[in-house]
Amino acid sequence: MSEQTTRPVTGAGAALPILVKHITQEKINRYAVSSGDDNPLHTDAEFAASTRFGGTIAHGMLILAYVSELLTVAFGERWLSSGRLKSRFRGPARPGDTVTLSGRVVPCEGDRIRCEVEARNLAGELLLTAEAEVVN
Repeated sequence: MSEQTTRPVTGAGAALPILVKHITQEKINRYAVSSGDDNPLHTDAEFAASTRFGGTIAHGMLILAYVSELLTVAFGERWLSSGRLKSRFRGPARPGDTVTLSGRVVPCEGDRIRCEVEARNLAGELLLTAEAEVVN
């Protein structure tokens, strides 16, 4: 996790902290090794060039790990013990991309906080959307 500390996030409309991650082929390769996901789409430039993506792309789960990091910064132990996440991949993250993760609290009833989260590259392309819930 980055060296950020948990920031209190309260009330509908409140912004979550922004998290910026730089995607490199080295990070993708390390994730492939640690996760056991050695799909050549992520690690073999020649193979990946022949796909519809035209080159290697980051694992979706790597981007989701960054979403979890953002939510841990925002909610700390509450996220780790009670968080729920629904996500949808919208586009690939590529080596060389800078990915910005952001979100905001949306209205929710009961004892839960609901957030909408997104990840975008520097071109503004949407890479991922997610809805997260955490016990307040």
